[in-house]
This record gives sequence, C-alpha cells and structure tokens, in this order.
Amino acid sequence: MSHDATANRSLFSGKPLRILIGLILVVNGMFPALWILFTSLKTEAELTVKPITWLPHAPTIANYLRAFTDQPLLLFLFNSFMVAILSTALTLFISVLAAYALARLQIRGRDLILSAIIAVSTFPLVTLLVPLFEIMRALGLLNTWVALILPYTVLSLPVCTLILVSFFEGIPRDLENSAMIDGCTRIGALFKVVVPLSAPGVFTAGILAFVNAWDEFLLALSFNSNPALRTLPVGITLYQGEFAFPWPVISAALVVGIVPVAVLIVIFQERVVSGLTSGGIKG
Repeated sequence: MSHDATANRSLFSGKPLRILIGLILVVNGMFPALWILFTSLKTEAELTVKPITWLPHAPTIANYLRAFTDQPLLLFLFNSFMVAILSTALTLFISVLAAYALARLQIRGRDLILSAIIAVSTFPLVTLLVPLFEIMRALGLLNTWVALILPYTVLSLPVCTLILVSFFEGIPRDLENSAMIDGCTRIGALFKVVVPLSAPGVFTAGILAFVNAWDEFLLALSFNSNPALRTLPVGITLYQGEFAFPWPVISAALVVGIVPVAVLIVIFQERVVSGLTSGGIKG
C-alpha cells in the first residue's frame, strides 16, 4: 500500500475524522440557539436588512423588556415550572418503584413487560391526543395543571423506568440484604441504599422527564384554554399579531425559556453524562 493511500486512510478513520464529526454535530446543535440569541438582540429593522447580518450591529435588550410586558411571560414560566417539576417528581417516584420491581423481584413475564415498555415509548404523541383528551374531559380535569401532569408522567415513565432498571441491576443485592438485616424494610432499603447509589441514573431520568414536560406543546395547547394556566410553549405563540410576527421579541422569549433548562443541565452535567454512559454500558 502506498504512502498516500495510508495517509488518506488515517485521515478518514482516525482522530481527524472524529474531530470533524464532532465539530459538525456541535455546529448543527448550537447554530439554531445562537441564531435565536442574535435575533433577540436585533431591532426589527435590522432583521430585515439585506444582505442578512449574522451579528447584531447595535445589540439591544429592548426585546427582552417587551417579552415580559407584551405577554405575562412570568406567569407562563411559573406554570411551566410547576407542571414540569410536579410531573417529574411523580414520574421519578413511580419509575423508581417500577424499575426496582423489574430489577429485583421474580416477576413472571418480565421480558415481555420490558418489551411492552419499549413499544409504548415509540407511540407518536399525536395518536394519543384524542384518547387522552376524552379521558381528561370525562374526569373533569381540562383547564387544570393535573390535565398536563398526568399525561406527562405517563409519557416519561417508559424511558425513565428503563434507565433505572439498568442502574438497579448494577447494585449488589448484598447491600440491600445488609440494610434489611439491620431493620430496614424492602422499601426502606430501596430509598436509603439503592436510590442513593443510583444517583446518576435518577438525575438523568429526572432531567429527561423535566425537559419533556417543559418543552411539550401539543397537549398544553389542547388541554388548557384558560389564559391563566398557559405554559411557556403555548404562551410564546401569543406574541405574533394578526398581520405581524415580532421575531426579535419572540426570540427573546425563547431565550428566556431556554435558560432554565440550560442552567439545569450545566449544574447536573457530570451526573447526567455519568448516568447516560453508565446506563449504556450496563444495558
């Protein structure tokens, strides 16, 4: 094999290729967020200038002020936070119990149950919209937080349960047995021994559940028509007028909505990465 062929082979199969792929993924992931950020700092006049300018020539925070005054953005944020945090807490509680049962107890048809969980997690949300709406209407829960908390919990349970099953299976049974010999019940051993040792997996599941609830739009639009209960994704659509789209203001509201999730991920970054990689290795 010639020297040139060897060089080309090393170029496209070694570290340079991995760096190139990594850069492409970073740019693909970061560009939309950066574009929204730059748009939020521009005036509407600058946004329509041709040719397009990438960076704002005279950055302004006026769009952020308008985002809070044109619509009750703080109310949208509060509603989204409460729905997301409550659904996340409920999801973690149920998924911890379900995952522990699947990982530790001798359940007949365990593999079938796991397969069903995986299958359910693949259902498109739009196919569940009408049945969920009819259930919430029959229960009299429309225009309440509960109408969103319960479906978000159900939708996040499959993924969170699978993540936690992987982690719980990696915890030695002897640790639980020792705790139960010392007087703990099985539930006590679960929450005092197994869950703390599976902290990366719990954090990963919790953040996934939180982000899913924070970003969800379709159910929030369909189940709540009360202006006082609108969540952030639905509230942002109200900034557009009948004949105008104030993109800088909409972009500012989007940036405000991205910040809580970004901060959450930055704070728990190490635990999330550890949870994803460990879960992948164990699974």
